[in-house]
Amino acid sequence: MPRPLSALALGLLLAFGSVHAAGVTGRDDDAPAKDARRDLRERYTKYEYRIPMRDGVRLFTVVYVPKDAGRSYPFLMQRTPYSAGVNTEAGLRYGADFMPEHIGPSAEFEDSGYIFVKQDVRGRFMSEGKWQEMTPHVKAARAAGEGNESQDMHDTVEWLLKNVPHNNGKVGIYGISYPGFYTAASIIDSHPAIKAASPQAPVTDLYMGDDAYHGGAFMLAANFDFYSAFTEEPNPTSLPKAWGEFDYGVADGYDYFLHRLTLSNIASSLTEKQRVLFAPMIENTTYNDFWKSRNIGPQLKNVKAAVLTVGGWFDAEDPQGPFTVYQSIRKYNPSTVNGLVIGPWVHGGWAGGEGKSLGRVQFHQNTSEYFRKEIQLPFFEQHLKGIKPAQPLAEVTAFETGTNAWRKYTAWPPQQAKTQMLYFGANGGLGWQKPATQPATDAGYDEYVSDPKKPVPFVGYPVLGMPKEYMVSDQRFAATRPDVLVYQTAPLEDDVTIAGPVTPKLFVSTSGTDADWVVKLIDVYPDEYPDPAPARERGKDVPPPAATMAGYQQLVRGNPLRGKFRNSFERPEPFVPGQVAQVSYHLGDVNHTFRRGHRIMVQVQSSWFPLIDLNPQTFLDISKATPEDFKKATQRVYHAPETPSGLQVLVLGSERPAR
Repeated sequence: MPRPLSALALGLLLAFGSVHAAGVTGRDDDAPAKDARRDLRERYTKYEYRIPMRDGVRLFTVVYVPKDAGRSYPFLMQRTPYSAGVNTEAGLRYGADFMPEHIGPSAEFEDSGYIFVKQDVRGRFMSEGKWQEMTPHVKAARAAGEGNESQDMHDTVEWLLKNVPHNNGKVGIYGISYPGFYTAASIIDSHPAIKAASPQAPVTDLYMGDDAYHGGAFMLAANFDFYSAFTEEPNPTSLPKAWGEFDYGVADGYDYFLHRLTLSNIASSLTEKQRVLFAPMIENTTYNDFWKSRNIGPQLKNVKAAVLTVGGWFDAEDPQGPFTVYQSIRKYNPSTVNGLVIGPWVHGGWAGGEGKSLGRVQFHQNTSEYFRKEIQLPFFEQHLKGIKPAQPLAEVTAFETGTNAWRKYTAWPPQQAKTQMLYFGANGGLGWQKPATQPATDAGYDEYVSDPKKPVPFVGYPVLGMPKEYMVSDQRFAATRPDVLVYQTAPLEDDVTIAGPVTPKLFVSTSGTDADWVVKLIDVYPDEYPDPAPARERGKDVPPPAATMAGYQQLVRGNPLRGKFRNSFERPEPFVPGQVAQVSYHLGDVNHTFRRGHRIMVQVQSSWFPLIDLNPQTFLDISKATPEDFKKATQRVYHAPETPSGLQVLVLGSERPAR
């Protein structure tokens, strides 16, 4: 959920379908320039239909049919809440005369030949009915006009097969972010004609690690930016949609949000229309039925289509969704073809551009093009046209950062990875050996004072919204703060590859009754590390000032846990001031090699602002907190033999599958 884009940038993203469920997204590279040789009018005819659903609601659907009527083609479909219209200088437009610059996932699909379908989902833009955010698949009672995504997809497929000539009877569906959610939701009890589906960066469970909450902490900067632009609109309507940027009135979001402090004050700076969708995000602070009904993972049953789920290691919006969809398909549909691709990308970064770098971190190859040509196209060609790929597609294809190499696995996490613990030690040490003794001069814990009036920022430079670069951002600015604990290894003598979920297991205490615990896994580059050639400026994706890569502290994975949810996200519990408590939570998955000569670092802090909202550090409903509720607290992290804090990781041996 980064900042809303300009109309021109939004148009490019709409053409690729790279718009986020809880935000309009960009990429790690600029979208490719328009190819003057490509004129879709010469090869495709555009039709617009209002397809009736079983309850009488009509969904607006755009169909692009190849002009070569002597062949039959499969359908390749996208369902979206961001408009099936075409972006023009005058705004989004409907009508057969308006043709986009691109259709389908990439130019390779245009050349190969498909019947492309794009549909406004129920209740959005030109489609009738009542829109529901993250449509619950199961609902006790539906209001008039509300629907079910798998039923809407089923009815649409039936209509397309009967009414669009020259189809081969096979249907594929794909989409990024919110369209990724619709892809996953549309294949439950899937129509037999749906042969292939690719949910990409699918929003799956808004509370458990996707857009809205991470570890029970509200993702403030991204949600505020998104809901200032994404609002409910009367429908059906073809009026141009203006995606303007929110006017903060200051240069740094840190100052804007800190000045307002409480969630209620922050919400009040939005208009009444903007608060309609934003308010439920901050009011439903526990994992209640509001969130559970919107979790599509447990509903992914009776999926007959082959599935290829796609995600990015540096997706700031939906990092968990791809893993949840992949694991759910594997659990509930064991005989279904089920693939997973995770690359070094931001949200939707594989859809356009090169994927050679993010910020100052280099990947040294065109990872996006590799995915589009070697994985995505062969997947759909195989299942929709019967064309056997030159190389069989692995169940899991994951880019290994650090070594910058593609790896192939038979499952995720890799079966050969072994569980190990990285333990915190005295004097900021970090190692594989559990503390056996406690030095006489060591207290057995480290402590800091967390002040919600002076929170730790999540990047070291002024920014509005949520820059894509933050997930690999240099953490040296945080390491110098007195309210951040730092643990690190000596320079590594050999490569260490961590592949799979990372789990902090901490022994902590607080002088308050609630506390956030933010853990960050960091790759520390050697002091002699060479700087790459100067990068082409990409706006906010290259952080100022230009920092040397020598000693760079690259964020590999970070996430918070709101401490009151340490035992249950449904039933929060206060801390007893000064009493040691155990904290364990899912930090996220990684596939990263810490190279020989690098160090592994872990930072622990109690704020990450304004990426997440502030914890008052008193036990209460934070959505109702007043300025007086925000208190300083002394936080302790223990590393004694009887209270050994650390990270549980999965470590691969020296022999790994290679591309």
